[in-house]
Parts: sequence; structure tokens; C-alpha cells
Amino acid sequence: MDFYQVGNLPLVSGETLLDAQVAYQTLGQLNATRDNAVVIFSYYSGTHQRYLPLIGAGKTLDPARWFIVLVNKLGNGVSSSPSNSLLQAGAAFPAITLVDNLHAQQQLLFNHLGIERIALAYGWSMGAMQAWHLAVAHPSQVQNLLAVCGSARCWPNNQVFLAGVRAALCCDAQFAGGYYQQPPLRGLAAFGRVYAGWAYSAAFFREERWRDLGFASLEALLVDWEQDHQALDANDLLCALYSWYHADVGQLADSDWRAALGNIGARCIVMPCDSDRYFTLEEAELEVAALKQGELRVLHSPYGHCAGAPARFAEESAQIDSAMQALLLTR
Repeated sequence: MDFYQVGNLPLVSGETLLDAQVAYQTLGQLNATRDNAVVIFSYYSGTHQRYLPLIGAGKTLDPARWFIVLVNKLGNGVSSSPSNSLLQAGAAFPAITLVDNLHAQQQLLFNHLGIERIALAYGWSMGAMQAWHLAVAHPSQVQNLLAVCGSARCWPNNQVFLAGVRAALCCDAQFAGGYYQQPPLRGLAAFGRVYAGWAYSAAFFREERWRDLGFASLEALLVDWEQDHQALDANDLLCALYSWYHADVGQLADSDWRAALGNIGARCIVMPCDSDRYFTLEEAELEVAALKQGELRVLHSPYGHCAGAPARFAEESAQIDSAMQALLLTR
């Protein structure tokens, strides 16, 4: 993993992120024409490492052919975040949007790494939201886009979900408005437990699909979600949540999301899951309708939003890989 030193980054809010840095990893080599880059963006509570199982010799993402760049978004605990900032730690960390992320990421990709054209911009969930932003901002440089269970803007239903998990975390008195001395474990546990109810589908719970994941009971699954989030920093979670909540590619086109999507020059495959509770199929259909070259490939799965997680479910992962091949191997 490497760090690109952005320096002081002016933000949409009017504030400045001091000494900003973007953490990233590259695999493979940029070719002579500088057009074999595959850029993959981290999702909400994940880092670049979660995508590594997709990459390797003989796989669609083979470093012998592609220059693969794994990018960590601001606020994920690896790139500049409330938990690791020396100058703006904790609650003093400024509000970050995906447009702010874009401004830092395009410096990394085009200035620092010297990429001229991007063969594929890809991500799951909040990673897809970042890929959408890059495709809108660089219509002639992003050739292909694969957005898995992630929209170009945060729709109202999605915002309601986010407001709920945020409220669960902030209700812990120990959170203290972000100025906590010890991790607000009760709030983090509540955040995780509430989140679990949205991450999967009604069928997942009705059919006891949690057994597929190795859990002996529904309660065991919920406790796992609690513990998983207790290991994360509360201010990091809320920083990234703010970026997600306020995401909208329309910010790049005079507040017109349809116009923004219409400007994309890339071939796009959009892959919602039919049982996703917050990145919904209906809203994916609205976004695809605004594209010049948009194809909707629906994941039919009981795993809800998690159906699109990289290398998590075999059948769904095979469909995502097939879409990736359709974009990369027919350039």
C-alpha cells in the first residue's frame, strides 16, 4: 500500500482538509499507451484489501494485463480520516463529500500515476458511487463503468436508512458529540444491529439464509454485526456516512443528475440486486434510463445489498465477473 500526498484539499463545504492523503495499492504495470488501468473504489466500511480476492493470474483482473489501482476513500480509516488525522482529529475532522473524494482521486490517477484512459471504473455499494462520479467528471477518459449495488446519487429512501443507523450510534451518551474518550461501544453495537436489518432481504431472514454464512441462529448473526462495528471508529463511520448521504453526481452538472449521467461517455453496466433495500432496483432503472450506453443486469438474489459484495457469494460473484469480462474483453 502507498500513500499519495494531496496536501491541503479545499472542500465543497468551504473548509480545508489539511495534509490530505489517499491510500492506494497498485498491481500490474501501466502500458505504453497508458490506457489499461482498472480503478476500483473502496466501499463503506471496507478497505482496498476486500477486493484483492478478485485479482490474480488467470482471473479477469489479471495484473499481467491490467494496471489495477485500488483506492481508499477519505474517511475509511486508511486514507485521511478522523481516526488518523494529526491536525484535525476526531470531531474536528471536516465534512467530506464524494466530490471532495473525486478531487483527490483524480489527482492520484491522472497526475501522480500518469493514467490517460481508464479501461474500467468499478465498485460495489459506496465504491460504485465513487465510480459514477469519476465517469461523470471524465467522460472521455473513463471507457467502461461497472456499478454493482450502488447508485449515482443517494435517494431519499437510502437517506432514511442512513439517518436511522446514525441516530442509533449518536444516542450513546459516551459518543459525546464525537468527542469521546473511549469508543462508544453501545452506540456502535446498535449501529451494527440496525444495519443488519437493511443489509439483507426479507427472504434472507424468512428462509434462514444466515445459516449459509455459518451462523447457528439469527441472534448470532446480529451479534456478529454488533462486534464487527465495535471494531471500527465511530467518527470514521460518520464521516463516510456523510459522504454517502450527500452523494449526488448532479453536483457536477448544476444540480441536474440526469444531465450528469447523460454526459457519461463510458459503456455502463449497472447491476442492482432485486432485493436490495436501500440501493433499489427501481432507482437503478431511473439512472440507467438517463445513460447513453447503459445496460441493466439485475442480480436476482436473496442476499439483498450484500449480494454484490466482492467474492462473497459464488453465483452472484460469477455474474459480476461476467459483466466485467463483457466490458474489459470487448474494448
